[in-house]
Amino acid sequence: MRYLCLIYLSMLVLGSGAIAQSKFTDAMSDGSTVTYRIVHPLHTIVATSKEVAYRLEYDAATKAIKSIAAKVDVTSFDSGNSNRDSHAMEVIDAISYPDAAFQSTGITQRGDTLAVAGKLTFHGVIGDVLALVSAVWSPAKDTVHFSGGFTISLTDFKIDRPSLLMIPVNDTLWFTLNAGFNLK
Repeated sequence: MRYLCLIYLSMLVLGSGAIAQSKFTDAMSDGSTVTYRIVHPLHTIVATSKEVAYRLEYDAATKAIKSIAAKVDVTSFDSGNSNRDSHAMEVIDAISYPDAAFQSTGITQRGDTLAVAGKLTFHGVIGDVLALVSAVWSPAKDTVHFSGGFTISLTDFKIDRPSLLMIPVNDTLWFTLNAGFNLK
């Protein structure tokens, strides 16, 4: 009897691993970006990096997203104006804090919509963020594409708001995220 219990317990443990199997994949470089937008009363600044690294953990059987991580070199953002980009790097002290990184701490998934809670490390500060993300699954191509975003307060991340004509930019910094993953 004891022997049968051990066999049954072993089957449960091994069987449960087969049911919920995590897989990890890195984002495809084509189309994976992170963009920031900041507003000044006189104009809006938008800069994009195509050098962001996204990592996804998911359950292949259920399409449940388990975790998402991202990391970007802050000097890779391009607004189309090198003087403005240089000044932005001074403002965020890119020499001391060259990377921004995100790690999810919890994901609520309802169909193709995700609320991704996590920790953002930016400008030497770790803060809580909530990203709202939509997922587009392509079973024929075995891919998923995520798009979404979140906002942060510059002052919460200890960044002095830059000014133009003595008028500071708004305190809110918007991030837009795009990432495609091959699930093969």
